[in-house]
Amino acid sequence: MSTLAMSTSRGQVEIKSFLRDRTAVIFTFFFPALLLLLFGTIFGSESTDGGVAVSRIFTASMIAYGVMTTAFVTMGTGLALDREDGTLKRLRGTPMPATAYLIGKALLVLVLSIAEAIVLILVGVLVFDMPLPPAANWLAFSWIFVLSVVACSLIGIAVSGLVKNARNAGAILNVPVVALQFISGVFIHPMSQLPDWLETVASIFPVRWMAQGFRYVFLPSDASAQELGGTWNLGGVALVLGIWCVVGLALCLVTFRWSSRDK
Repeated sequence: MSTLAMSTSRGQVEIKSFLRDRTAVIFTFFFPALLLLLFGTIFGSESTDGGVAVSRIFTASMIAYGVMTTAFVTMGTGLALDREDGTLKRLRGTPMPATAYLIGKALLVLVLSIAEAIVLILVGVLVFDMPLPPAANWLAFSWIFVLSVVACSLIGIAVSGLVKNARNAGAILNVPVVALQFISGVFIHPMSQLPDWLETVASIFPVRWMAQGFRYVFLPSDASAQELGGTWNLGGVALVLGIWCVVGLALCLVTFRWSSRDK
C-alpha cells in the first residue's frame, strides 16, 4: 500500500474509534457549543459601541476555542494514550511509517474541527440570528482555519511527548487551553480590558490571532475598532500562525517518542 492509502485507512480507523467513545464525542462537540449558548444567552442582549451583538462576537471567537480544543487536546491526548498502551510501539514494527500514522491522526483532527466549526456556526445562526458572511470572507476563513488546525495539531503532537501519564493528559492539556481563552479575546472582548502585559503574552500564542481572524470573517468591517491596534491585521494573523506551524513542527521533531520509555 502507498503512504497515502495507509494514511487514509488509518484516518478511517481513528474516526471510527473516536465515534465509539460517546464521552469524547459529547465533550468535543457539545461543550464549546454549551459555552457559546451560555455566554450568548447571558450577554446576548448587549451590544458593543459599534452596535455588534455580543452573541455574534462570542460565536466568531468561540470557533477559535473549538479548533484549539479539538486539534490540540485531541491530538495530544490521543498520542499520549497510544504511546502508553503500546499502540505506537506495535505500529513501529509494522510497514506503516510514522508519516502515515500522523496523517491519519491529522485527518481525524481535521474532520472533527470542521464538524465543530459547523456546530458553532449553526448555533450562532439559528439561536443568535448571526448573518452568514459574504462569499469573499469564506476564502479568508479557509486559510485561517487550515493554519489554525495545523498549528494546534503540531503543538499537540509536541506537547504529548511531555505528558508522563496518559490518564491525566486531558486535564493537563486543558489548563493552558482554558487560560489562553481568557487572555486571547475569546471569553473577554475587547482585549483592551486586559492589562498591557497580558495583551503582550496573549499576542505570542496563536489563539489570539485565530480568534481575531475568525472575527474578521463573521463581524462587520467597522468592528475592527474593537481589536488591538484598531485593525484586523490579517497579515499578522497569517504570520503568527505560520510561525507556530514551523515552531510546532520543530518541537515535534525534538519531543516525539514512540514509547513512554524512549528518551
